[in-house]
Amino acid sequence: MGEVSMNDYRESVDRIASDETWRDEARKLIADKPPLGNAPMVDRIMGLAPFRPLVRNMLIKQVASKARKDHYPAPYAMIDLWAKHGASSKTGYDAEAESFGRVMSTDTSRNLIRVFFLQGKLKKQGNKTDKKIENVHVVGAGVMGGDIAAWCVLRGMDVTLQDREMKFIEPALGRAKKLFKKKLRDRNKANAAMSRLLPDVEGHGIGKADVIIEAVFEDVDVKREIFADAEKRARPDALLATNTSSIPLEELTESLSRPGRLVGLHFFNPVAKMPLVEIVHGSQTADDSLNRASAFTRQISRLPLPVTSTPGFLVNRILMPYLLEAVELEAEGVDASEIDSQALDFGMPMGPVELADTVGLDICLHVAEILGQHLDVPVPQRLRDLVLQGRLGRKSGHGFYRYRKGKPIKPRLPKGYRSDPQVLDRMVLRMLNEAVACLHEEVVQEPDHLDAGMVFGTGFAPFRGGPLRYIETVGADTLLERLRDLEQRLGPRFKPDAGWEAVSGFAKQRSGNG
Repeated sequence: MGEVSMNDYRESVDRIASDETWRDEARKLIADKPPLGNAPMVDRIMGLAPFRPLVRNMLIKQVASKARKDHYPAPYAMIDLWAKHGASSKTGYDAEAESFGRVMSTDTSRNLIRVFFLQGKLKKQGNKTDKKIENVHVVGAGVMGGDIAAWCVLRGMDVTLQDREMKFIEPALGRAKKLFKKKLRDRNKANAAMSRLLPDVEGHGIGKADVIIEAVFEDVDVKREIFADAEKRARPDALLATNTSSIPLEELTESLSRPGRLVGLHFFNPVAKMPLVEIVHGSQTADDSLNRASAFTRQISRLPLPVTSTPGFLVNRILMPYLLEAVELEAEGVDASEIDSQALDFGMPMGPVELADTVGLDICLHVAEILGQHLDVPVPQRLRDLVLQGRLGRKSGHGFYRYRKGKPIKPRLPKGYRSDPQVLDRMVLRMLNEAVACLHEEVVQEPDHLDAGMVFGTGFAPFRGGPLRYIETVGADTLLERLRDLEQRLGPRFKPDAGWEAVSGFAKQRSGNG
């Protein structure tokens, strides 16, 4: 936390005491019984019975813009309690107890509590070493590299940022300045942060860095060249890391004399908002490198998720079939707005079509082609055609949607339009099938890590608890039957993975144990 002035707390503090006198001051405070504070006049008026229905409607409108009642009922229950009973009353206390018990017994409550503990599990991955990172060197000042560098500075580190020419680093410095201004809200602190982010075209910072992060475009040869140079100039104990989103580490270690130093640190975009970092380890990755990478991730207030070095790792591998099925549906004539609407109804934070546009259709195509080579994932021709036409999504102003001031222009669906439930089924079942495959192939250490990765890496409907919890809730046998039906009608991309049998048994065991 940053330094806080005592003036920030002055109005809410009753007494200020030293270490030696706090007990005496506490006794005086209890004896004096200072008067309770009164709410401002406007708040007291709005809390009167005649005005509460009006305020209730305003509050519900605000909450509805953030969370749906059928997904997250608790805030709506709180508003209804206040509207009916006011701030305090005997009937209100009884009604609150009843409402609290009802909300706590819902699947949403149980799943959100589970997600909280999943977060704790990931945090513990960073406790296996106490080695601290102070100096970071980032190679590649594009959106990802520049934003990783800025976030590390924001978390207290000294960072050098390298690219081929200064003109490629300048935009990253501009974004960093905006981030520091927004987060720190203090000109002096923002200026101090900027002084710790140094442009470094020649790469002089490599020699003193504790960790060197490569964040250039997805080209194996370029990445190998960067690591070969970095290994020669880096300290013997420096950690080498790549932000690749899909390339297995084994393809990058050929140029290294000590491949055990290399790990993957796969951040998600936008770096300042996405809490997950995949910690990728290959067959040659040393345990110390894995532990240090996880500890570094916690040091910058992110959640480390250890994954094996397989194509797409965990999050992109599971997410990509879902996105590609959305493209298939759009190519078949299903309105993009309908596709996105059904995903939002399911609980995803953004529809798959808009998500693909936001990521960039060229990037989606590139990742899909890599996964296609290794995992036999079919790439829709529609995606190739849009990229060839220069329709790359939000960044080009036109992808599946047209964009105005960065916002998608979504046509309204015709009046009386009836949604086809198969649209959602096709997208979600391909995602679940890939999740089962990742579990079967041990891409993650345990099932909970898979659910945590998808919730914190993609925003997979938190109130559903993650893909595996969703399978357990609906029933593995039920979903498997629907998947087989889609395979018969639409082809091999819906072929159930061999891991479904194990998942079905695991779900039944969990259910039997309560």
